[in-house]
Amino acid sequence: MDIVRPTLVLDKEVCLRNIKRMADKAKAKNLFFRPHFKTHQSAEIGEWFRDVGVTAITVSSVHMANYFAQHGWKDITIALPVNPLEINDINSLANKINLNLLVENRDTMIQLDKFIKSPVGIFIEIDTGYNRTGIMASKTNQIDAILKICSQNPNLQFKGFLTHAGHTYKTKTKHEIFNIHFDALLKMRGLKSRYRKDWPDLIVSLGDTPSASICENFDGVDELRPGNFVFYDLMQHKLGSCSFEDIAIRLVCPVIAKHGSRNEVTIYGGAIHISKDSIVNIDGKNLYGKIVVREGKEKILLDEKNYLCDMSQEHGILKITFRDFHRFNVGDLVEIIPVHSCLTVNLMGNYHTTEGEQLSTIRKADF
Repeated sequence: MDIVRPTLVLDKEVCLRNIKRMADKAKAKNLFFRPHFKTHQSAEIGEWFRDVGVTAITVSSVHMANYFAQHGWKDITIALPVNPLEINDINSLANKINLNLLVENRDTMIQLDKFIKSPVGIFIEIDTGYNRTGIMASKTNQIDAILKICSQNPNLQFKGFLTHAGHTYKTKTKHEIFNIHFDALLKMRGLKSRYRKDWPDLIVSLGDTPSASICENFDGVDELRPGNFVFYDLMQHKLGSCSFEDIAIRLVCPVIAKHGSRNEVTIYGGAIHISKDSIVNIDGKNLYGKIVVREGKEKILLDEKNYLCDMSQEHGILKITFRDFHRFNVGDLVEIIPVHSCLTVNLMGNYHTTEGEQLSTIRKADF
């Protein structure tokens, strides 16, 4: 594979190992595994999930649901609160597949009650502390108002309660992740206990990668929906969700300039390729990616004193120690380990795998 510009490279072996590990964990915990496909966004990678028995998936938009439906997925949850302006597209999709929608307010339910034409599953989103969207578990009057509409319209089939404990991404220790996860479990189990008399088949669905990766107590949970685990990234590594060897993607970039007076190397690869998500480095500054260089046949991961420290649209600036500056020459290729794999994938739109395959994502799809 000849790389001449920023290229996303996927280690297929690592990716397959990540998929199998999470699928095995879900099976061992007696959880229905409905992985989120927003990270990889690829029909080809989606097929790798079928090999471990996955039959149902989660996506983050109607557009993404359409893409995967066209590639044979027939049971899809859209884990974004319903956008009523997309009701025509939702009706079209619900007529073809088993579609689950996410709601968090009565106003949306009124719109669905009025305009939905085919049966859809309804998950009520519960806010367990992330404070993005969702109903607080204590606001049962709001939940009751949604359930009342469900009970009166056969096309609106209540499936259960769904939460995303995204505040695990803001933690600094594993102990904090465990605490957030346990708090979510208590709130979701409380709702299940309250409503299962009238809705005996209701599902409790959880889905953040940090909790799914490191926690072992899933009592009361029925469904697991992590997404980032398929590739992991530096953010997950910092949280303790994965080992460095579990990170499956690299952005490979050409070196285009060196500036010894300030110990900086410029690469062709900027914000439009890797995103501007960052973590705090050991020097207190923003780190946008870690660096892997090749020395002969060996690959060397440089320490945190060498890192992607700044970006513009097409340029990336690597801060390099005096000791390691000799490793870089104009025309070399370096590997950048991304902070947030989901955004890097979304920006790049395709992959080259370590086995020589070229895979596309929804971004490159023509439909």
